Amino acid sequence: MPFRTRCSAVCGLGSAINVSRTTARPAALRIPSAPRVSATRQYATAVAPASQSLRVPDDYIPPTQPPTARPSDTRKSQLLRSYTSLLRLTPLMLIFQHNNLTAVEWAAIRRELRAALADVPQTGTQEVDIASKIHIEVIRTRMFDMALKIVEYFDPSKVAPTLATTLTGGKVKTVYNHDLSEAAYEAVRAATKANKVQPDSSVYSELAPLMVGPLAVLTFPVVSPQHLAAALKVLSPSPPTFPAPTRRKRPSYYDMTAQSGLQKLLLVGGRVEGKVFDIDGVKWVGGIESGLEGLRAQLVHMLQSAGLGLTTTLEGAGKSLWLTMESRRSVLEEAEKGPQEGEKTGS
Repeated sequence: MPFRTRCSAVCGLGSAINVSRTTARPAALRIPSAPRVSATRQYATAVAPASQSLRVPDDYIPPTQPPTARPSDTRKSQLLRSYTSLLRLTPLMLIFQHNNLTAVEWAAIRRELRAALADVPQTGTQEVDIASKIHIEVIRTRMFDMALKIVEYFDPSKVAPTLATTLTGGKVKTVYNHDLSEAAYEAVRAATKANKVQPDSSVYSELAPLMVGPLAVLTFPVVSPQHLAAALKVLSPSPPTFPAPTRRKRPSYYDMTAQSGLQKLLLVGGRVEGKVFDIDGVKWVGGIESGLEGLRAQLVHMLQSAGLGLTTTLEGAGKSLWLTMESRRSVLEEAEKGPQEGEKTGS
């Protein structure tokens, strides 16, 4: 047997590859490089004079961040702004008290409400789908009460302009009349002093007794008696005017979860076109036949009948006066003719 030397084939192959890589390198890389000399790079810089440097004025207020009476980035401030917007833009609102409804019960209530609103026929005068814009949501009672005060006692059009500093240092007139401004805070504070008696006719005085406990509001984009009646039949049924849907027509309404949630929901009042209505008033609005179109038709008919009666009365008085004057004229004419004929006969 021939003598064998211990030499790994892998090592031999690797050394051969290394040699080949070394010999395959270009000549430029194999030339020893000269020692590097560290050189500092220099750039031409232009130093602006201090008078020409841009500096924001110390009293500059960005237009997107107006001054506020309370921190604007907190959740309470954002809730307050959303509630004031809701009160100003919603013409019809129902207020409910709820008692520890679970998420599953709220889902069942919203499901039945959507199904009832979808059954309301859409008239030709409606340009948008009202049913999809009707929502019920839980509100923070204290923040909603504060938003109601701002809407009631704060008038943004009466806020005087103030001087604000621009980026260039100039002064411009700016009006800070948003709901979180100092003007809104001072207006509410002045209107709700401890020793000041609130008038009973104000919207806040009428709604303040309802702002108790956990609340939820049902908002409508327009005043639609048909959709209001459909919502009342589900959330607050009262036969015979607003009967609950039958079991055959809507079996899911009588589900245990839905019924448990509806029993914890109580209608306490409403706000229609800036006016406060109690439960009977809300049901009266929902009971208007043919909706607002029918109410307008009844109003037009009443005005026409009243106008016709007034015209007939005025015409009757004029006719009676004319007949009286004509009869008097005929009597006077006969009186003038009578003595003349008598004189002729006597002569």
